[in-house]
Amino acid sequence: MSEETVVDHKTELDETQRALREITLMMEQSQGELSKLSQRNTAITSHLQQVQKQGGAVEEIKMAYDSALDAQQRLLVMRGQLEKLQNDKSHLEKYKLVLEQLVNKGSGGTDGTGSAASNSAKEKMTGIEMIVNAQEAERQRLSRQMHDGPAQALSNFILQTEIAMRLLDIDPVKAKEELGSLKMAAMGTFQKVRGFIFELRPMMLDDLGLVPTLRKYADAFKEQSGMDINASVSGSERRLEPYLEVMIFRAVQELLGNASRHSQATLVKVHLDLGTDFLRVTVDDNGRGFDPETLKDANNLGLKLIRERSEMLGGKFEIDSAIGSGAKISFTVQAKI
Repeated sequence: MSEETVVDHKTELDETQRALREITLMMEQSQGELSKLSQRNTAITSHLQQVQKQGGAVEEIKMAYDSALDAQQRLLVMRGQLEKLQNDKSHLEKYKLVLEQLVNKGSGGTDGTGSAASNSAKEKMTGIEMIVNAQEAERQRLSRQMHDGPAQALSNFILQTEIAMRLLDIDPVKAKEELGSLKMAAMGTFQKVRGFIFELRPMMLDDLGLVPTLRKYADAFKEQSGMDINASVSGSERRLEPYLEVMIFRAVQELLGNASRHSQATLVKVHLDLGTDFLRVTVDDNGRGFDPETLKDANNLGLKLIRERSEMLGGKFEIDSAIGSGAKISFTVQAKI
């Protein structure tokens, strides 16, 4: 290993150690904030229970519930932030060990293996960062959806129940109407929760496999988004290795989400080709398209992750798009590894 390479490794090790110190400090601050939020949540929950027992006014009860929900949401976000910091610290500690080994071997030969090991470590670290960041972005999205949807609905359910209970002795007819409205709202929220569960991990993926799950998801996404989604399959329909089924499903999930959120598409075609040696997935939309060069941006973690996983599984990732001309994204993976 050359002296210049050793110096580079030492510099990178110093930067990694600095990053570890910063993350450790941030974790300490986050843990302190989490402790304060936990105490605040306990106090607000106690106040809510007291208001209920004392039979406070409807508006007072609603304000107490809103405060409780806000405290719980802040607590959830802080716990997610602390979990991310813990994950980042764990990955940096592993990377630090690799760098320390390379620095310790700095007095060895100049066959270039040290440099190769360093590049391998960097590539591995980049992949880990992409996965962690993508997972964190997905957690934040689901957290917002749960807060704006079911969590808010549950708050309204409790308020409607309080109103109906107070109306029972005053106006039974009005109370019945309120309970009917509550039932309809509960049914709608139940459907949303089922949708969240399906997005997190559809049980039919384990039970029935990839093809039925993709068709079901395409139908559900069509109803949810209002886009016309055409899902088709060619080749020999069969069960695949579990990791392949999960990888392909998550990729299609990401691509449909992008088409819905960003492309303003009205028609999306999803095609799965189950070949003997390779599996090919194509998602083609008629949206506004984009410049493939933007894939280099940090915001496109989902597409980068699909590309990386495709290449890891012996395949490739392709984009055919231009601004104003829709987008056709496809990737292949080996059918057997």
